Formats: sequence, C-alpha cells, structure tokens
Amino acid sequence: METQHNHAIWSSVHWLIVLEQQGSFTLAARRLGVSKAAVSQRVAELERMAGLPLVRRTTRSVHLTEAGRQLVEDTRDAFDQILWSFTSIRELAEEPAGLVRVTAPVALARQQLVPRLPEFLYAYPRIRVELDLSDQLSSLVNEGFDLAVRHAAQPPETHVAWQLCTTRPLLVASPAYLARQGRPRAPGDLARHHCLTYPRPRGRLTWTLESGSVDSHADGADRSRLTIPVQGVFAANNSEVLREMALAGLGIAVVPDFSVQSALRTGALVAVLPGWKPVGTFSETIYAIRPYSPQVPQAVQLLVGFLREVMRDGFAVPPR
Repeated sequence: METQHNHAIWSSVHWLIVLEQQGSFTLAARRLGVSKAAVSQRVAELERMAGLPLVRRTTRSVHLTEAGRQLVEDTRDAFDQILWSFTSIRELAEEPAGLVRVTAPVALARQQLVPRLPEFLYAYPRIRVELDLSDQLSSLVNEGFDLAVRHAAQPPETHVAWQLCTTRPLLVASPAYLARQGRPRAPGDLARHHCLTYPRPRGRLTWTLESGSVDSHADGADRSRLTIPVQGVFAANNSEVLREMALAGLGIAVVPDFSVQSALRTGALVAVLPGWKPVGTFSETIYAIRPYSPQVPQAVQLLVGFLREVMRDGFAVPPR
C-alpha cells in the first residue's frame, strides 16, 4: 500500500512539473498524452495529499502557489536526472549517433586532430563531426559548439574541461640556417639572429626564456628568466606558417612541439638552445572544453574519450 501511495505522489509531482512548464492544463495534457480532466484530477489529488493548495486556477491561466513553486523547484532536478539516466541506458542498446560540433586552432586541428578523426568516424559511423578551424576564441554557447580543443593555462570555471595532454614550446631552426648564421650558444645571441615571430600590435618584440631543460618540471628547480629583444623579416599568427619559414631556412622560430614533431624526427629542423624553454607564448596544456550542463550527449562523451586516449602521450620526439 505504501509503495502505491509513493508511486501516486511521484507521478503526480511529475505532472505538476509539466503543468508549471506548459502554463495550462490543456498544454500539459497534450504533453503528457492524457485528457485535461485527468491532469486536473491528478493535481487536485496531490493537493489533497499535501493538505494545501498548489495551483491557482483562473479562466485564462494557471499559476503555482508558493508551496507549489517550492515543490517543483525541489524536485525538478531529480526528475531531470531520472530522465537523463533512462535515456543513457537506452542509448546503450542503440548505435551511438548524433552531431558533434568542434572548434580547434588551425595548426592543432590540421596536424593532430584531422589525422586521428578517421579512426573515430569509422568506429562510430552514425556520429557526425563538424570541425571548425579557427585561431579565434569562440563563445561555445553563442555559436553552438559542443566542444572546443584549446591550449589553456586554466580553463574557464563556467565550462567543463578534460585534459588531453601537455605540450611545450620549442625554439627550432633548419640545419642550413644554422650552418649559414651560426648556432646560438646563449639566449642573448638571439638578438643577432633572424627570428620568425608572432605579430605584436605594439611595443618592442621580445622573447622570454626560462633556464632548464624543456623536459624538466621538477618543483623547486633553480631557474632564471631572460627577456631578449628579437627581430626578423617575417611574422605570422600561425605555427604551421612559421614552421614552413623555418624549414625554408629563413630563421629561428618559437613553435609548439606538435607543429614540428615530424620535422624534428626527420632532422629537417633541430632544437635551438635546448637548455632554455620559451615561456609566455603558448599555454602548455591542451584541453577539450564544453559549456557546463548536467547532461553530456553520448556522442560528445565518446569523442572526448577517444581524444584523451589517442593524445595522452603528447608529442614528445625521441632524441636523434
């Protein structure tokens, strides 16, 4: 008997929530697939069990009383969670499907995401991925993106972030350039070299370097920082372009490791001043970021899980 009583309360509260959402008995009945009289009777029964009015009825509208609003506010999230949980287990019996809209920086997307995505799309043929390549930071909510893959020192608190991997900035040049211009032995030598840079709107162009191996992250390690004025004949706001200019022997570039992984492996580019790490140019963590919501679509969860697996080792290049 108690179980039946509880069931009556639960289902009646759900109907009250739908009534509050729809604003009329007619629309609530349509949403629930029952008659208007059934909704009215169920709400009246809930009021009888509660011992006080929950709804104010007029000829034109329906409004919840203070008690009705409190009941709806206290229980709405629980019913939403029940619906989400049921939808989730139902998806287990179905082939994953849906559209995932992703935005990512141009170089990172072209060099690291695009080569990996075919494996994911073959594994889940009913999931569609729409990839936006842009170095501009987009509002995920306003522009309708489900996911952003970004460098970030600290992801925004209003979003959910999954760390995909760490990355690191590198100073690189071609062997031909270094043979012609000489290899820098100390950070100050960079002031006399051709440097391939990101454009700066104003002020003196500088690079800041931190002593210690780029692979060393030990806490408490002795470090020093130097800021060096640099100059060069070319600047671009894309690491792929800077890499191509470095490959052409035009100078020394600061680029993220993922942009020069292949060139370092083949020897087409070599590391410059390996005992010093460029700082302040790129964030050193890559995240998958999405706006906070209590439910995450299955297709998004699967894509994030795939990216975490295939990118977890980062972009380290074995020494030659």
